[in-house]
Amino acid sequence: MASELGPPNREAARERPLQRQGRSVCSQRCMTEAYMKLGGNTVLRPFRTGDFCYSPIQPASFRNLYPLTSRAAPRQGIFLHERKECMMNFKKTIAVSLAALAVIGAVSGCGGDQKKESAPAEKKEITVGVTPGYSEQVMEFVAKEAEKQGLKVNVKSFADYVTPDQALAQGDIDLNSFQHGPFLDAFNEKNGTHLVSIGNTFLAPLRIYSGSLTSVKDVPDGAKVSIPNDPSNGGRALLLLEKQGLIKLKDGTDPTKAVVGDIVSNPKNLQIIELEAAQLPRSLDDVAISVINAGYAHSAGLDTKKALATEDNTSPYVNIIAAREQDKDNPTYQKFMKIYQSDAVRKYINDNFSDGLVPAF
Repeated sequence: MASELGPPNREAARERPLQRQGRSVCSQRCMTEAYMKLGGNTVLRPFRTGDFCYSPIQPASFRNLYPLTSRAAPRQGIFLHERKECMMNFKKTIAVSLAALAVIGAVSGCGGDQKKESAPAEKKEITVGVTPGYSEQVMEFVAKEAEKQGLKVNVKSFADYVTPDQALAQGDIDLNSFQHGPFLDAFNEKNGTHLVSIGNTFLAPLRIYSGSLTSVKDVPDGAKVSIPNDPSNGGRALLLLEKQGLIKLKDGTDPTKAVVGDIVSNPKNLQIIELEAAQLPRSLDDVAISVINAGYAHSAGLDTKKALATEDNTSPYVNIIAAREQDKDNPTYQKFMKIYQSDAVRKYINDNFSDGLVPAF
């Protein structure tokens, strides 16, 4: 067998003693930089300068030497088959090694993504949007409490109920505090935004005020009545008017989505005028009654004790702190929320706004 598979020239024949010593080698011409490591396997480069390829299948066996040059083929036709086997093994080794490298790269890439998605570092300064009145005053006190714990809170006041949510959605501010849950839901639905509540603050009841009347029963036929024009507070105002017997809404009306069109009974033919919430206190000179949000009533200096009617404690309209959905678990915002819902802030609200606000934490 050895004579049939022997090397095709004398130079290779001289190397047979090495085979008998248990070594698997190629010709001397093939040894110079003739091997490389791929995936833990040693593979000789068959196209370098020599005539043979090394296969690790059977170490110390002469069958590990495969002629690769065309001059060997006529003399030893069996080597053509061996050459193909060698080439297939070589290609398989490369394919497996490249696949392993690809997997390692993918795992490394995933690891990088996980690092990028890790929790953000705690911030030392945030900006919170508010509206004038109770929200702003309470937030100023919260900012002082936060400063004691190393967190600076910048309070940014907005003149209406739309801009604070727009600023939050656009990333111009970190949080806002001026609205209740139904208002936020309506804003998201209308604008396709993803703002969420991260905690409750207080209930600020709606009240009915008048510049000339002292009782709801005194409202004349055909009188003008102003209410907020935003969807949630407008519906909220209509519910309050219904509870006072001034109108009736159709059965099954969603209390958080009631609109003027849902009125099925209006015995006094009241003229319902929808205005920006901030304009309601100014409308008192032109209307018989107005349903005004607590914050704007407070800013206008209206006396809650002179209100003709007040929203009761069954209201679902508790005010909240809003954040972008992707930031709801931000550690800085969670820290801020704990500061807001502290005993110190609850005491401040009860001591200073007992006539207008009810802590909701």
